[in-house]
Amino acid sequence: MDRAKLLRLARLSTAIVLGEWDVMREVREAAPDGEPDRAWREAVLQTHLFGGFPRLVEAYGHLAACGGLGAAAADEHEASGSTERGAQLFDRIYGEGAEPVRAMLGEHSADYAAMIAEHAYGRVLSRPGLDAATRELLASCALAALGQERQLASHARGALRCGARFDALEDCLDAVRDLMSSERHERALRIAERFRAGDRA
Repeated sequence: MDRAKLLRLARLSTAIVLGEWDVMREVREAAPDGEPDRAWREAVLQTHLFGGFPRLVEAYGHLAACGGLGAAAADEHEASGSTERGAQLFDRIYGEGAEPVRAMLGEHSADYAAMIAEHAYGRVLSRPGLDAATRELLASCALAALGQERQLASHARGALRCGARFDALEDCLDAVRDLMSSERHERALRIAERFRAGDRA
């Protein structure tokens, strides 16, 4: 994916998570020829994992009013996910920490752990149509804007483990800097900086 499109998706998805509808509309209205496309639809769909279903419902309404997201192809409508595909992605993102993270999730509630595994990873984040590195970069932006630093660290490192370049992570965080306080942005960059050397373990 080219840099300009990646940065558009970073702003689009972060704006949705925060409920910044004017920003979201600006991104949509400035879409170049050929966009929105499936990557846009996938980026929008995954925002409910970070901003909740109410924000996604609102986003779809606002987007419909300013041009929509284009027609989805038949193969975009997955009735069921893949727990195996989700588990593989989870392992890729968390590396050697995958099992401890699973255990931590299960400590809170077995149903919660299953929801994360089956829905978040099996039905959403591992869907085709948007590569794992891009999904993780978008997640990193959303988590930075929300001030969720522990999760930001996990997904920033996950982005690199999935093949993103460090400069892409930095560029995405810079693209949404106006959507958060300067202090929050600086903290996000410091967290990301821990992984500059390519430590993906």
